[in-house]
Amino acid sequence: MKPMPVGVDIAKSVIQVHYVDKETGEVVNKAIKRAKFLEFFANRTACLVGMEASGGAHHWARRLISMGHQVKLMPGEFVKAFNIRNKNDVADAHAIWRAVQQPSKAVAVKSEMQQAMLALHRMRSQLMKFKLMQTNALRGLLAEYGEVMGAGAASLARAIPEALSRLSERLPAVLIESLREQFNQIDALNQRIDALERRIRELSKNDLAVKAISEISGIGFLTATAAVASMGDAKAFRSAREFAAWAGLAPRQVGSGGKINLHGISKRGDQYLRTLLVNGAHSVLLHAKKPSAWVTQLKERKPINVVAVALANKMARLIWAVLAHEQPYDRDHMRAKPA
Repeated sequence: MKPMPVGVDIAKSVIQVHYVDKETGEVVNKAIKRAKFLEFFANRTACLVGMEASGGAHHWARRLISMGHQVKLMPGEFVKAFNIRNKNDVADAHAIWRAVQQPSKAVAVKSEMQQAMLALHRMRSQLMKFKLMQTNALRGLLAEYGEVMGAGAASLARAIPEALSRLSERLPAVLIESLREQFNQIDALNQRIDALERRIRELSKNDLAVKAISEISGIGFLTATAAVASMGDAKAFRSAREFAAWAGLAPRQVGSGGKINLHGISKRGDQYLRTLLVNGAHSVLLHAKKPSAWVTQLKERKPINVVAVALANKMARLIWAVLAHEQPYDRDHMRAKPA
């Protein structure tokens, strides 16, 4: 017997539930307090619970699965198509109930360890943004007084003491002190970022999946840990291309009447993971002593940024292949041609 579908709209304090009772045919729309949510499902036969893959969804999914229910997490864009009229909790739960019954690809439920790794990466990403904002602001302020620094953090660190010394002869001391404080804040951010990277490395040191994909050129420990944590279960993706498309590294398609035009990458999925992959691809292009023939030929025909994205797409496919097939990375592997 098929499990009864239930649509659940998650909120901070009140969770909306929508389902049709199999025995009576009654349409139930019920708001449940957060503390009573698990109690509502405790003594029920196994249900197919649909939820948007939003904040807190993975936590509730793990708890419901442990109680014997099936859980299907769905992207918000997919659910949005089933919301016909108004936008409120009742309508959202109804839309989720409709969506969970449709054949579609579910979002893999992440473990607590995977979410812990992603939490460290999110904090690092936030600090990187703060650092970039503070650095650009400091460079702009110094440029107003004729002090232009070279590109890169190292150039800024070397030039800032002499620049402030020169400016102190003609500018107010309060401004010089404020500029020095901002530079010290950038240094403090660098120390916090380094500490987070050490914690990420420590947390992943025994992860076999991270070690396996770290063998791929351009995949460092940051990209490896982010990829393993972001994708959840590699087998949730049907193919390597599907994972690359999920990461936003496949071209957008616009077509009609049987004619399809390919545009730039779709930029779907996780922007942070995609950025790491593209940066890793640029590193390979800049520092590889013996680039592959495929990369060399592509560089002759395409701009460097296009080549980097194409290489990042290939790296994403390799990550999926290694994790989905549970085999070590072989640089010289040749795919067997079908008979």
